[in-house]
Amino acid sequence: MLSPERLALPDYEYLAQRHVLTYMEDAVCQLLENREDISQYGIARFFTEYFNSVCQGTHILFREFSFVQATPHNRVSFLRAFWRCFRTVGKNGDLLTMKEYHCLLQLLCPDFPLELTQKAARIVLMDDAVDCLMSFSDFLFAFQIQFYYSEFLDSVAAIYEDLLSGKNPNTVIVPTSSSGQHRQRPALGEAGMLEGVEASLFYQCLENLCDRHKYSCPPPALVKEALSNVQRLTFYGFLMALSKHHGINQALGALPDKGDLMHDPAMDEELERLVVRSKLHRTPWQHRAKEPGAFGFQRREKQEALERVSSASVPTPYHYRWEPRE
Repeated sequence: MLSPERLALPDYEYLAQRHVLTYMEDAVCQLLENREDISQYGIARFFTEYFNSVCQGTHILFREFSFVQATPHNRVSFLRAFWRCFRTVGKNGDLLTMKEYHCLLQLLCPDFPLELTQKAARIVLMDDAVDCLMSFSDFLFAFQIQFYYSEFLDSVAAIYEDLLSGKNPNTVIVPTSSSGQHRQRPALGEAGMLEGVEASLFYQCLENLCDRHKYSCPPPALVKEALSNVQRLTFYGFLMALSKHHGINQALGALPDKGDLMHDPAMDEELERLVVRSKLHRTPWQHRAKEPGAFGFQRREKQEALERVSSASVPTPYHYRWEPRE
């Protein structure tokens, strides 16, 4: 049921707020690209399935990065999918490098940019040693902040650099384009990382930044709370504070609390069913393919399992919609 707040919004404002036109354009593009396959199901059913998948968050699986990062809902859906698919990494206590986490991200989004993964790793490691091992939970919460608030953090980095050099940060030109071609984050000098800036002045600049621009940023009150216990802070110290803040994680709404990160009973049950089903349907040839050196079958089996686990909660007859575009 629609809430009174939704009904109070003008039509054009509601469409813009929910990015409805973005999804309509994407749905029409997919309809035209796959019209021969869709004709046997019907256009009405296609649109029903498409928007059901948008509501349930499976629409971003195996899609191109430009679509994955196109809307806040897409970003939340991708974060949740990454957590659910690879939660067992953390459950098993495995430590992975930045490049290994990037490979996992590319399993869900083949053209996911390496730069974003590197930035998330630097939040955890606080320096450029991005080849060190990281726990799944540390990387996940740092990645959540970097991925969801990417444009905001680019502007914050510019403000931080201006504060270090004594410039007026209110003159910073903030990127607002949705094309993904944002200004690169300034290289933060070693001295700046060690000394930091005054926390109260830094927060004033961030508050003004949130007031001036409508793109996604953490709630200012929670940012103030994260900075309330420090006199000075570094840029990466600020990012670490955001990634560990319980309230910001809840406000974003993509991941559970850290204490519940490894618990997902519904997915555990689905995984158990997949394991049992694979054992029951394995042919003698498949058993032989498990022998050392028979890697072809193992790769196919892992890929099929990943696709099934990712979309387990919402089966869809339109399997072609989740394939990456050439």
